[in-house]
Amino acid sequence: MITTILDPTQAPAKELAALYHERWEIETALDELKTHLRGAQIVLRSKTPELVKQEFWGLLMAHYAIRGLMHEAALQADEDPDRLSFLHSVRVVQRRMARYAAIPPSAQESPA
Repeated sequence: MITTILDPTQAPAKELAALYHERWEIETALDELKTHLRGAQIVLRSKTPELVKQEFWGLLMAHYAIRGLMHEAALQADEDPDRLSFLHSVRVVQRRMARYAAIPPSAQESPA
């Protein structure tokens, strides 16, 4: 690892190593959002900035909910939550959910 901090008391090597590990946990979470939850080939479908924000927050909430389920399952199994597969968890949740047709956020309401 390279740093511009020259004073070892400001950033001890053990502390930097731990932070580097945390950085990769964030990268992993972003990968889970972009690749496994949203899908690699799917782009946000909203047509306005407000709806893009809404869609993004929805993805974050879904990610949080799945991670919460994984944590609960790990506690019940006396297992480390980091050892559970996010992709497998997404697939389990998808199998348990009722299937609804996807409606784009910008769709107009149809007359009754």
